[in-house]
Amino acid sequence: GLSVSSLLLELTGHLVFLRYQNYYDYPLETYLEYPIIIAQDVILIYCIMHFSGKARRALFYAVIFWGGWHMLILQKWIIDLAMNLCTFVSAASKLVQLQHLWQTKDSGQVSTLTWEMSIFTSAARIFTTVMTTNDLAVLIRFIIMLILNIWVTATILHYRKTKKT
Repeated sequence: GLSVSSLLLELTGHLVFLRYQNYYDYPLETYLEYPIIIAQDVILIYCIMHFSGKARRALFYAVIFWGGWHMLILQKWIIDLAMNLCTFVSAASKLVQLQHLWQTKDSGQVSTLTWEMSIFTSAARIFTTVMTTNDLAVLIRFIIMLILNIWVTATILHYRKTKKT
């Protein structure tokens, strides 16, 4: 039920978003959960790669992400462009997850609760953004993420196998 491609895209979006928030010195409460989310993504990706025999590839991805993290703030236009593109990357990760669910027609071990929490987080972040920074790029990102999180959750529920008693 999990797509490694989706997780890598999501990790990329999270890293860019964290760097953007940090670069513009936005209040910590606007991005506090992102280091935790990034750590969870990294651990999950590593576990999937380790148990599928691709642990060396995980090191390659780590080096690429580390280099990208430092390149993002070389120029202001780079971080601004990256922020706008990370919305598309994060949306692509959700669409890759949707495609995987549609192809397999099985939600497998995908947690509905996790995706429901993503819906809540996106909705809360819309409110937080309006109340603190009112950054249009960030606001658009969270509105798109809210819509896609609802769509993924609905798809998971659609393909959930019911247990026969």
